[in-house]
Amino acid sequence: MKINSRLKQIGDLVDTNSLVLDIGCDHALLDIYLVENKIVKKAVAADVAEGPLKCAKENIKRYKMDDKIEARLGNGLETYTNDIDTVIISGMGGRTTIGMFKYNIKTAKKINTLILSPNNYQEDVRRFFTSIGFYIEDEKLVKEGKIIYQIIKLKRGRKHYSKKDYFFGPILIKEKDKLFREYFLKEMKSREILINVLPKNYRWKKFITKREIKMIEKELS
Repeated sequence: MKINSRLKQIGDLVDTNSLVLDIGCDHALLDIYLVENKIVKKAVAADVAEGPLKCAKENIKRYKMDDKIEARLGNGLETYTNDIDTVIISGMGGRTTIGMFKYNIKTAKKINTLILSPNNYQEDVRRFFTSIGFYIEDEKLVKEGKIIYQIIKLKRGRKHYSKKDYFFGPILIKEKDKLFREYFLKEMKSREILINVLPKNYRWKKFITKREIKMIEKELS
């Protein structure tokens, strides 16, 4: 099974022999990759839309994995069952991901591992999940086409983080690879553009944005 760089990186962060729930599974490509490469023995591919789930079922059947991958139709954590220890959510907005767990804290407490790749609001994602009893075990940056994605692996437990850790990512800022520089240069430029287009009465937003630019400049210098 060939999968893109983002999905492969997510797959490589999955603990061996865990039972995975892939929320927003699209075509179940990640789940097939995980089983095919013997990373997991079983997986649940879940989606809220019938169209993608139908494609997922067809792919599961094509790869003869009906006994190892279960397709479930449902909205987010509605598809969770107590035997699952790892939840993967990739390609959703950060606040959508947070919202999924915000009103399901009891379910969140049953999960041991989260692997998240939100499209935005990564700082908010870190703050929320660490506030409900997870710590950041690993983080990766991966480039797919022209876009660089963040992937955050969280485990059940607690650690203290600074403002800088939440903003940059505690593992990413420690490793500072080539993609780190490229990613945050783009982030800085987008903030510089934002300051120029914000209305005058958006003083607080301008203040926060300028402070973030200074943080990035300092880290990249």
